[in-house]
Parts: sequence; C-alpha cells; structure tokens
Amino acid sequence: MAQSNNRSYRFSESPLWELQRSYYEEQGIKAWQSEEVPQYITSNPTIAAAYAEIIFGFLQDRAQAGQISEPVTIVELGSGSGRLAFQVLKELCELKEYAGIPLPSFRYVMSDLAVNNIAYWERHPGLLPYTEQGILDFAHFDAVKDTELRLLRSGVRIQAGDLRQPLLVIANYFFDSIPQELIYVEERKVYECKVTLRYPEQSSKLSASEILGQTTVEYDYVRSDEFERVSYPYRDIIELYKEKLEDSHILLPAIGIGCLERLAALSQQGFLLLTADKGDHRLEKWEFSEPPKIIHHGSFSLTANYHAIQAFFELKGAQTLFPSHHHNDLNIGCVLLLQHPMSYANTRLAYRRSVDRFGPDDFFSMKLWFDGQLDRMELRQILAVWRLGRYDAEWFLQSRKRISVVLPTSTEDDMDDLRSGIRIMWNSFYSMGGKLDLALECGMVLYQMDLFEDALEFFERSVGRTESCASADVLYNLAVCSYEVGNSDAGLDYAKRVLVLQPDHEGANALRVLLEV
Repeated sequence: MAQSNNRSYRFSESPLWELQRSYYEEQGIKAWQSEEVPQYITSNPTIAAAYAEIIFGFLQDRAQAGQISEPVTIVELGSGSGRLAFQVLKELCELKEYAGIPLPSFRYVMSDLAVNNIAYWERHPGLLPYTEQGILDFAHFDAVKDTELRLLRSGVRIQAGDLRQPLLVIANYFFDSIPQELIYVEERKVYECKVTLRYPEQSSKLSASEILGQTTVEYDYVRSDEFERVSYPYRDIIELYKEKLEDSHILLPAIGIGCLERLAALSQQGFLLLTADKGDHRLEKWEFSEPPKIIHHGSFSLTANYHAIQAFFELKGAQTLFPSHHHNDLNIGCVLLLQHPMSYANTRLAYRRSVDRFGPDDFFSMKLWFDGQLDRMELRQILAVWRLGRYDAEWFLQSRKRISVVLPTSTEDDMDDLRSGIRIMWNSFYSMGGKLDLALECGMVLYQMDLFEDALEFFERSVGRTESCASADVLYNLAVCSYEVGNSDAGLDYAKRVLVLQPDHEGANALRVLLEV
C-alpha cells in the first residue's frame, strides 16, 4: 500500500527534486553506464558535429568583429557521462585545424552537481589530452543557486562581469530535469498546481531510483495571484498564456531561466545558448496540455517549455532560432542574447545548415527507420549511413552481423572504406567501460577481411581490457593473426593459452603442431 504524508507541495519544491539529486549522487557515472539514463540522442556524433559547426561559426563571428585576443568560455550544464563534451571538443579542434584561420581561443568547462561525475571526467583517458592542452576544465555547479564558476583545474574563479567575450552555454536534457513551476490556466485565470506524493511502503529501505519509480503524484489546484503580480519576473509570459491558452497545464522553467540569467551576468557581452530536449517552442503545443507525466528512467524527466525560454529572452532583445519544421524526438534551439545578434551571420548560417535544413533530430528519425532495414542493406548502404552519422559506434555495432554477411560479395573499394572507417570510429569513441567491447567487434570484421595486422591490434586491445576472461575464440584469433604477421612465438603462446581453456580445440592444436616443428 502506498504511503502519503498528506502534505501538499509547490511543484518546484516537492521532494521529487531532492530524490532526483540523490539519485545522481548515488549512481554517479553508473547512471549512464547502465543505460538507465538516456543519452544517445543528445550525445551522439551527429549532434556533437552540429554544435561544433555552430560554435565554429560563433568563433568566426567574434574574429570578424576584431575580438580575437580574449578566449571564449563554453560551459556545458549537466555534462553527465562526458560523451558530448568529448565529441564536441574533438570536432571543434579538427575544424579549427582544418580552417587554419585566426580565431579566438576557447576553453570548454564541463559542469555538474554530482562530484563523482567530475572525478570520472578528470581521469578519463579520452579527456586527458584536452585538459593537458589547457582547453578543458571542470566545475561543480548548482543550477538552482550558484552565481559563479570555479574551475577546478586552473583555479580560475569566474564572477559577474569577468568575461570579455560572450559566454557560450550548452544545455542538453537539462531544463527538463531541474525544478520547474507548474501552473494551470483556465478561463483567463491562473492556478498553482500543488502536488501530493504517495510513496511505496518501506521507502526508507529503497534507493532513490526505486522510490522515484514507485511514487505516484496527485495534483491539486489552488487559485494564486502570485503569477499575475506586476512584480513577478515572468508576468508578461503568464499574461500571454492567459490570453491564448485554455485548459492547459504549463511547466514554467523559472529556475532554468534564472540559471541562464546568472550565467549571462558572468559576461559583459551576453551569451549564446545551445540546447536540446524533448520540449516545444510553439505556443499552440501547450494548449489543452494535461498534467505532466513523470517519465522515469532511473531519474525522471519532464517536458521542457522552450516557448517560455524563447519568449522571455526575446523580450530582452535576443534572437532565438528553432527549427522551422516540427521536430519528432528532439528539439534543438539556439538563443543569441548578444549585442547586435543579427551580426552573427556565421553562427546563424551554421544553425541553418546543421539543424534546420537537416539536423540531429532528422538523423535520429532516419536511423530508427534504417535500424529496421539492415537485413536488406549491402555494405555500400551501411557505409553511407555510417558516414551520415559521423562514424557512430552504435550504428557499427548494430550493423556488425549484417556486415559479416555481405563482406564476401563486397567490392575492394567498399572494404577499404570499411577499414578506414573503423579507424575513424575508434579514434572518436568515448569508452565508458561496461560490457561493450568495440575493440573485439572491430577485430572480428578486420579478421574476416584477412587484415591480420589491423585485426591483431584490436584483438590485443580487447584482451588487454578483459585479460582475466579472454575467450578461447579471441585467443585463437590472436594466435592466427600473430602467425600471419610473422610472429610465430606469439602465435604459439596464444595457441597454448587456447588449449588450456579448450584442450580439444582443433585449430589451436593444428597451429601448435605447425609452430613447434
């Protein structure tokens, strides 16, 4: 039987948010390693490339304005696993090197509330090259209240007015996961939605995730004039909702907007926001909206009200960019709260190319369809999707079995592209441990193509990752590869290791006889 303390809470102050915080503090990086918290759609190579293109355009605009001497600070809110930061940094550095033009330098700041996540980033081998170059730093940042950024590696403290370049903010799956207000509009009247929580029995013995998954929410409506007072900072938006909406539950991201205002104060030049979430910027999408459903995935998330963010900052003179078409799974916005935002032509053109014309949401929609077509694809089509997705490891792993089937009838050119694509993918892969063994899958494909030297390299990486539990099959592949590249001693050693695990292994026995002669 569910338990309730019969207390009614303001939605933004309900215990749900403290449970949310506890979940991330308890789980740390495990929340993403276990795939409880979704991350692919907002941290894949396609969205990282889109963001890098927009940031590169922004750097070009600053250079053309003669603002090249001061570095641009990029802060990512709620960096989570660190995968998006890694991919944006890699792509952005490649763009700068390829262009070879004078641009302002930049520093990327990954931030989070959970200290365990920050500790994980600090020792991640994929991020170390960027920290060593001095272009990556970390910050413990509480979006609800913090007014400054304290960079942990450099010791720099960024306070109000310190930055001479505009601040660039990245916020993916952020606004839907921090406290929000909840109101209800009916017949031009505004009601505050109070919540009562019904917890599972013996909740004191459960984890934060278990409590969140089993807690139910009940809503109560209280007439409130707070949101209609002249002094209320979002009154203009509320008045618009009263005029245009009917029978509508509206999540108001007051804390999210307040966070952006506090971050904006760090710079003398305003900010640029890049954000992606499941939420809508179209006012009509909020009409007749039902009470929010708490979507549980380890933690929980709601729907981001991009309309409120857009309307609030447009009233302050910002230019906002959202897709001209309806999104399917992910809405990506860009807010330019800058002096003369129309002068940022390269930034706006990059958004047009990388998001509005064809963007990460479009790619994700196509990928869902391609996932169901794999059994009909030849290698050439698989490679085309792979390139479109910026050599995404997830697509490679999904298509691995089909690749094995079509390889015997594939052309030399396609196999050569597959070989080079594996290298590109590996160099762009952000490992998070767990059961995924990308090195093994790469080795198996290269082995099938008789590229024994390449395969040997990846098999060795796989065995090095799981030395204590290397299978007989992998060890045998290592034995064959070693033999084929002329290293008979290593081949014999691997063959003997196979026979320890599987004494009757026919191939290993034959190879041992051959090499012991």
